[in-house]
Amino acid sequence: MDKASIGGVILALAGILAGLMIEGGNVGQILQPTAALIVFGGTMGAVLLQFPLTTVVAAFRSLGRIFAAPRKRNDQLIQLLVVFANKARRQGVVSLDSDLKSIQDPFLKQALMLAVDGTEPADLRKIMLVSLDSITEEEERLPAVFESAGGFSPTIGILGAVLGLIQVMHHLDNMVEVGRGIAVAFVATIYGVGIANLFFLPFAGKMHLHIHAGHRRREMMLEGVISILEGMNPRMLEIKLNGFLDAASRQQKEEAA
Repeated sequence: MDKASIGGVILALAGILAGLMIEGGNVGQILQPTAALIVFGGTMGAVLLQFPLTTVVAAFRSLGRIFAAPRKRNDQLIQLLVVFANKARRQGVVSLDSDLKSIQDPFLKQALMLAVDGTEPADLRKIMLVSLDSITEEEERLPAVFESAGGFSPTIGILGAVLGLIQVMHHLDNMVEVGRGIAVAFVATIYGVGIANLFFLPFAGKMHLHIHAGHRRREMMLEGVISILEGMNPRMLEIKLNGFLDAASRQQKEEAA
């Protein structure tokens, strides 16, 4: 699990609830089903109006990646490409055809397949850049769902508060009920602002980081395959691809070496 994501959610909720209790409140004061129905229902309705259902479903399915630690390591990918480079240098690029079945990543598999088929490096780059842009554009739609939800929910929360205040106006003859009604009305605003800034917008930000990392990983694959096709020395290839690693990964690799 991603410790930062899990710890962030726990710390945010714990801090807010602790502050509420220190001020003499209790959790029951902010548990209002009506307010939750207005905010969550209104927000989801607005999101579905803006995005296709398939995109919204895919966005919520991708939430698991936010809380899961990344399993794909770029240093392992570099070692795999160096192995391919050594084999291609000894036996020719066509010899990599036997390795295609063992490759799980579809982008790397497609690039290597084009290389084995004798595609020129310039043509291979053009073809795979089109595929890279298409994949990135499709992935960028997912965090856009949460960014939109983060924009809608505070406004829907205010709408819920106004609806609550309208109901309060019917009880102006009873000040006790008025005070209680105003408190309940503003819970909708808490829900709207809270889920936007504690969940929707952070979700979108973390997803952008994952998408950027995936894009950079595919760029590394493309540069590696093209360099193999051009006959680059495996040692030079490794040095070239190390430039795609972040500072922490490079330091870990140096320490391991």
